[in-house]
Amino acid sequence: MRKSVENLATSKITGGRRSPLRIRRKYETDRYPNEAVNGAQVTVTRRVRGSNNKVALKSIDFVNLATGDSKVIKSKIIKVLDNATNNDYRRRGIISKGAILETKEGKCKVVSKPGQTGIANAILLKE
Repeated sequence: MRKSVENLATSKITGGRRSPLRIRRKYETDRYPNEAVNGAQVTVTRRVRGSNNKVALKSIDFVNLATGDSKVIKSKIIKVLDNATNNDYRRRGIISKGAILETKEGKCKVVSKPGQTGIANAILLKE
């Protein structure tokens, strides 16, 4: 049985169980979140709704860094400094949207979703 967010077989007022009126849908299944970390690049492709494919990053070592003078360079990630999404993400060094990274060019902020789009784009922060 697949784990689902939706509980289809709810209970009656008397405490008995109802039999579900339909089966669980594919899009209702629960998944672990895909969390990108710093390391050699590993990508995963999975089939999603509408027969589409979604490329996700498991780990990445380079980021597409947009500098202020309309130039994009490929920069090596040294470490994850901060992640405002979650304190646990900060501790574990997870790269998500809004994470502050230390690169060879300086501090940068991630503006893409590496765990969902398969690419890490960032902008250089002024110091």
